[in-house]
Amino acid sequence: QVQLVESGGGLVQAGASLRLSCAASGRGFSGYAMAWFRQAPGKERDFVAAINWSGSNTHYLDSVKGRFTISRDNAKNTVYLQMNSLKPEDTAVYFCAARRDDSGVYYSPQNYGSWGQGTQVTVSS
Repeated sequence: QVQLVESGGGLVQAGASLRLSCAASGRGFSGYAMAWFRQAPGKERDFVAAINWSGSNTHYLDSVKGRFTISRDNAKNTVYLQMNSLKPEDTAVYFCAARRDDSGVYYSPQNYGSWGQGTQVTVSS
């Protein structure tokens, strides 16, 4: 298992950008598929983006396509979420998650075994 710590959240105005980072510790980071989820108050935890072990395959929630970009640096054991053109509806706690990469694509939180503590993103109108 890897341990995950997110950073980079904050309060921004609509249209602004933020970059979230998720630093992993533990062995074998490059063997893990990584994902970002988000959870707004009173709502379920929703898939946002995922990336495979090498960074060659990415997947996104439809509402963030073209605005968000997931990437990773295996040399730094870090995955990123670049968020541009932020909207008030993007407001949520953002979580980083990891699972052993088996070439599948998984959108449910139940498929991920390692989680960070979350970082708050608030977008004002």
